[in-house]
Amino acid sequence: MPEGALGPIVITALIIIAAITMILFGWRNLKARQSQIPEPFAEFDDSIEHSFAGMYVATTKFDDWLDRIAVHDLGVRTNATLELGTDGIHLIRSGSTDVHIPWEHYEQVKRSNGMIGKFVEKNGLIVITWNREGFTFDTGFRPRYSEDTPKIYQLLASHTDVSRAGDK
Repeated sequence: MPEGALGPIVITALIIIAAITMILFGWRNLKARQSQIPEPFAEFDDSIEHSFAGMYVATTKFDDWLDRIAVHDLGVRTNATLELGTDGIHLIRSGSTDVHIPWEHYEQVKRSNGMIGKFVEKNGLIVITWNREGFTFDTGFRPRYSEDTPKIYQLLASHTDVSRAGDK
């Protein structure tokens, strides 16, 4: 190693450690600020009618797709399977907590080209709006196969007329 090369290496390592530490503190503080956000619904028995492979992008506050929900593992991007059943929507996530949404708490579906760090072709992302205890969420799902996107949209859009007597 050339003379004087150790100093810049040590400084660079310290800067990297400081940056990682600040990111971890920021994530912890975000979770503390979001502690009032209700937990997702518990798993419930359902008869699955349709299943689609893809990616769970994130859950955000309603219509604020840059404000990721960090609590309850809702901000963790994972591979997932979207299952539509007779009683609700199920996002079965690899390595993270599953998300279950009863139909009575489902509000609407939208298509988008992006959400919190995931941008795709026009209308390539399915955004599911749902509520729990007065809080409204938007959950993004990216189907693995582009031909599934309109199918999922149509299936979810067909449920927008159901009674939503949930806890809005």
